[in-house]
Amino acid sequence: MKEYDYLLLGHGIAGATLAWELRRRGRTVLVLDAAQPDSASKVAAGLMNPVAGKRFALAWRADELLTAASALYQEMEQHFKQQFFFELPIWKLFSSVAEQNTMLARSADHPWQDFVENAGAPLPPTAGVRDEFGGLRIRRGGYVQLRELLASLTAEQLENGGLQHETFNWQQLVTDPTGITYAGSIRARHFVCCEGAAAIENPYFKWLPLTPNQGEVLDVECQGLAEAQVLNKGAYVVPLGNGQFRVGATYRWPPFAAGITPEARVELSERLAATTPLPFEVRAQRAGVRPAVRDRKPLLGRHPEVPVLSIFNGFGSKGVMLAPRLAALLADHLENTDTELWPEVNIKRYQALYQAAPTPLGAVGFSS
Repeated sequence: MKEYDYLLLGHGIAGATLAWELRRRGRTVLVLDAAQPDSASKVAAGLMNPVAGKRFALAWRADELLTAASALYQEMEQHFKQQFFFELPIWKLFSSVAEQNTMLARSADHPWQDFVENAGAPLPPTAGVRDEFGGLRIRRGGYVQLRELLASLTAEQLENGGLQHETFNWQQLVTDPTGITYAGSIRARHFVCCEGAAAIENPYFKWLPLTPNQGEVLDVECQGLAEAQVLNKGAYVVPLGNGQFRVGATYRWPPFAAGITPEARVELSERLAATTPLPFEVRAQRAGVRPAVRDRKPLLGRHPEVPVLSIFNGFGSKGVMLAPRLAALLADHLENTDTELWPEVNIKRYQALYQAAPTPLGAVGFSS
């Protein structure tokens, strides 16, 4: 039987960053992953944006999260000798005079000043950008090439034996007070669930208010459109180089169709046309399902009755920005139970839901 400190389920941005954090602390880690080609992390544009959403709100703990994320991705770049993180300004382009007035008024307030540059100043003339109502320039944003980053991490861990591609079988999981045994061949002190939207079928954690949310993106070619910034006018337009851009994303709540839809292609194409008058051609369309939470905060913590099991999930569309700092937070907690999780992300905030619908532990091989 092979023994590890940690067994992780899922190798999207959550599982990959947590595995990296644990290994850098000298822990042995095995990750099991079903290797879905269009998982949410592989489809995502990988945006890091401190100011976002319909209300254009400053992101929760923006400074702390961005600092940790930038440091981790740069560390990974040095390790693989490949660039994944591209720090670029994000231009929020206004769609109307009313939106212009609202956003300019908000941008003058602290702590916006740390993230919004020269509010009220006109945007410089930029090739291919419709900016008739002006816009704001957001600092410290950018994007991570998630598909490429995850491919590098996957290749390395497959070679090192730290990752196995397989579909997890809950019936083969047995827990006890000192750890878990899986499939009769794997032993670990901790088991952490990082499987994204699939957690709605997790017999230990399906009581948590995780709701799948589908997002679609387009990869387009638009020669002549400026590539020195990310554009946002109803949809994000992320430069990929050589006239290639990723446009997204849509948000669909259940019930939604599996896979890509013509409606999303039309919606994103119209949003891109509102951003640039230049002709473009759609090269690819992808769909993924995000793990969203009702209060828009991730889910971290130990199971209420089986503390050798934990969850690291619920990052929605902000996993690239949130996961690095929260991976360190969860690692601190798992390594030292005296280290408390932040209450905003601790699953204890939903304890009442567990008490109302306890997990049927006996169905998954629990032994005390």
